[in-house]
Amino acid sequence: MKCAVIQFAGSSGDSDCYHVCKNILEKPVEYVFYKESFAPEDFDLIILPGGASHGDYLRPGALAARSKVMKSVIDAAKAKKFVLGIGNGFQILLEAGLLPGAVLINKDLKFFSNDVFVRVENTDTPFTSLFKKGEMIRLTLACKYGNYYADTDTIKCLKADNRIVFTYCGENGNTFESNPTGSLENIAGIVNPAGNVLGLMPHPERCAEELLGNTDGLRIFESIVRYIERGKTHGIS
Repeated sequence: MKCAVIQFAGSSGDSDCYHVCKNILEKPVEYVFYKESFAPEDFDLIILPGGASHGDYLRPGALAARSKVMKSVIDAAKAKKFVLGIGNGFQILLEAGLLPGAVLINKDLKFFSNDVFVRVENTDTPFTSLFKKGEMIRLTLACKYGNYYADTDTIKCLKADNRIVFTYCGENGNTFESNPTGSLENIAGIVNPAGNVLGLMPHPERCAEELLGNTDGLRIFESIVRYIERGKTHGIS
């Protein structure tokens, strides 16, 4: 399998994602600049990293979602390639219409930067097959605009279709204090109807090796790698 890490002006998580793909997973990976394009068959996994793309002007992810490379990302998603948006990458996926909803400023109007507990709500996605349903993991969250919002019908649809993949949680269950951004339904990550596009606000690439003191995030990458390589072995992709 081959990975792409999209580089937008202002991306800061691109090198971390590249490192995970190349040095930890030991998979071929390329940077793709936001002014470039690619064909759906060029990559199996496309990662939109975190960072304040284009300085978060207008809205976080708004300018990046309209850059040239996103036409290729959208085409790849339609071709059932896998797309992972992390932090600002999640915001870009929302702005591009690949996922529903929007992110507002955090409930306390402040930038949040700390580890958070996240509960795995759906293990039937290619991104979460190595987890147990209800498992609590620790990831790093760093954002000012991470407050997920969608209208009532969209939230009902996400819940009915089991598309809420990650929720913020605490050791005693979901509480207001365990939801640092104020996201509706404590949502930390969602997937598209086809299951090949995942967006989440916490950063798994920052929790992917023992050197960092936490490997909970690595299983997200390992899950998708296993899914893709099993599919190729059986002639599915």
